[in-house]
Amino acid sequence: MPQNSRMISSLNWQTLVAEALRRRKEERLTQRQHAALASVSIPTIVAFDRGEQTLSLSKAFDILRVVGLVEEPPENGAQEIFVRDALARWNKLISKLPLDSPGRFPFGSYRIDYALEGDLKEVELHKFQEILTKAKVRNTGWPMFWVPTRQELAPYEFDGVLECWLSPEEVNINRNFRDAAHCDFWRASPNGRMFLIRGYQEDGQETFAPGKIFDTTLPVWRIGEALIHAAQLGALLKQNGIEEIMIKFRVHYTGLAGRVLKAWANPLVDLLGEGSGARSDEALLETTVRSSEVENNLAAHIYPMVSSLYERFGVSGISLDWVAAETTRLQRSKI
Repeated sequence: MPQNSRMISSLNWQTLVAEALRRRKEERLTQRQHAALASVSIPTIVAFDRGEQTLSLSKAFDILRVVGLVEEPPENGAQEIFVRDALARWNKLISKLPLDSPGRFPFGSYRIDYALEGDLKEVELHKFQEILTKAKVRNTGWPMFWVPTRQELAPYEFDGVLECWLSPEEVNINRNFRDAAHCDFWRASPNGRMFLIRGYQEDGQETFAPGKIFDTTLPVWRIGEALIHAAQLGALLKQNGIEEIMIKFRVHYTGLAGRVLKAWANPLVDLLGEGSGARSDEALLETTVRSSEVENNLAAHIYPMVSSLYERFGVSGISLDWVAAETTRLQRSKI
């Protein structure tokens, strides 16, 4: 065995796991919340808690990073840091809610984040809110990154970014919808970084129990609306010039286990038959898009993401034509 001439301490994995669990408890994070913050599955976080050493180094780092046990230069992974800060802030806010509150998204959620890359204008925060209002997209339902105008719901500055939380528990606020799909939390930075987390629309219906179905059409619509929002915000923030704005886009679904793929929002949809139960609890979908391609080529960018998503429900071979038909319907709809 080589001698440790530089006196570097050996890694004590069990001690590191114990410290991570202690910090998680101190932060009042649940096991599911820790997994979501680290972008790992529930089985992975369970294996970590048991001290198993079969995890990949990258997944272990992701778990340890959430509780401050990995040091990294702040300039690396700026979007990841932005997302991690947003999730930590959201977890702090929901810690005030009852355990059964829809604002905690007890049956799962999806989160969308994107970063605009290119020659962007320098915009002051109060001006940025006006720009966000202009970028609003409302085609098929509750708009992405909605900017409420009522004082009690309006976005506010926090840690140098705009933040908006639609809490379901504010008794003095008159809100028509308090289900998980209308309890958004979002953050927006003038440098083109965006984050949103939202519960599932399917879970607020009375015709079936929450956490049991996953709609076939809504993912196409919501991903499409988010990409359109990114393109519109990019156009508003772009400096005068010819340089293209690139959109680095992600959507992360959680709480898929126990759900069955079902045509609910559009019962007439034909998706090669409905799928079986989800084969995994999470799905992370990513793409990079030129903002100029979004309007005219939206389906081509959504297609690989939803294909991967539906495969988790046992549905494969969906056609680009089907996705194109749904995106055309989305782009023609205005509420």
